[in-house]
Amino acid sequence: MKIILCGANGRMGQVICSIVDKSEKNEIVAKVDTDFDFSEITSNGDVIIDFSNPSSLDDLLKYATQNKIPVVLATTGYSDEQLKKIEDSSKLIPIFKSANMSLGVNLIANLASKAAKILKDDFDIEIIEAHHNQKLDAPSGTALLIADKVNNELSNKMNYEYDRHTKYEKREKSEIGIHSVRGGTIVGEHEIIFAGPDEIVKISHSARSREIFANGAIKSAEFLIDKNPGIYDMNDLLEV
Repeated sequence: MKIILCGANGRMGQVICSIVDKSEKNEIVAKVDTDFDFSEITSNGDVIIDFSNPSSLDDLLKYATQNKIPVVLATTGYSDEQLKKIEDSSKLIPIFKSANMSLGVNLIANLASKAAKILKDDFDIEIIEAHHNQKLDAPSGTALLIADKVNNELSNKMNYEYDRHTKYEKREKSEIGIHSVRGGTIVGEHEIIFAGPDEIVKISHSARSREIFANGAIKSAEFLIDKNPGIYDMNDLLEV
């Protein structure tokens, strides 16, 4: 598999480079980073893996659609307008989009959804996420992914509460609290708390290295290569 890697100089880009360098079946044929012109790419790629920044999206999608190259989007923080561009581009090429490339994280998101279906109105739901002090967006895309999974199971009737310090009132039953911690070199921690009458259920995931995200992105790329245009995510990969 010939990979065009966007965000090659970032933390995740460097991890992917390290993993692919040891691979006998995959290779990186082009490395793209900030202020890079996609027209400068001279090698043909089978797939684009993007661990860069939302600011790169327009040029990336233009290049990918013109050259009919599948794209794995592992970046978070897209605007509504950018999400629409991703949806439009998916009519021309296959796009794999996930806020978190870890198989484990996506598994706990599914487990949280199942828990919400069973526990329903009797339990309050809170999500706590923690990341390193260099992360730009808060809450994390993964926390929102989990919240969306849970909310979808509850007929999308829940409201997301990010900050209670401005309120002086009891917690509403329709809330999903989402809390962000930023500090040190935390790779990624996510915990979903279901707090009910006299019992608490917790589902959690702890990332111990960035390799889990890199390996997940590579698996996603391998999955995507022969797919038809459309948007795919970890649910599609987990079902294979």
